[in-house]
Amino acid sequence: MTERKPVGMNFETWIDRQIREAAARGEFDDLPGAGKPLPRRRDDEMGWVKRKLDEEGLEFPLPGGLGLRREAEKVRAAAVAAPTEAKARALVEDMNERIKEAVRHPMAGPPVIVPLIDEEAAIADWRAAHSPAPPGTPVAAPPPRAWWRRLLGLP
Repeated sequence: MTERKPVGMNFETWIDRQIREAAARGEFDDLPGAGKPLPRRRDDEMGWVKRKLDEEGLEFPLPGGLGLRREAEKVRAAAVAAPTEAKARALVEDMNERIKEAVRHPMAGPPVIVPLIDEEAAIADWRAAHSPAPPGTPVAAPPPRAWWRRLLGLP
């Protein structure tokens, strides 16, 4: 598209000609994403909010028991990733207390049964994730730093 639009030719005709000539030269062949479906759009009235939440990595707040159930799943994962067993136990105990409180005083929203987190199972998962490697197991080398981190002296 190095040439200017000829005088007297409307833009639509000129643009169509540019596209047709570029396609004839093969400039549209092997583009990234060729042959793949377009990303699914959310066309409901709150679609733009949902897309923004997805882009930012945020979550839509859920009402009552649904939010508590999602939070319990996150606490279980956080307990397995906790630095110490005591911290993992504290996370699970705190979440179980909040679940019991929600049972005593029902929240607004749809009634959802949120099971208590099995503390011993969570601690067993924590121990499995944090067990030291058996002797003789080769230690994996850390991944190499990106070239730009090495250049700037960053970790």
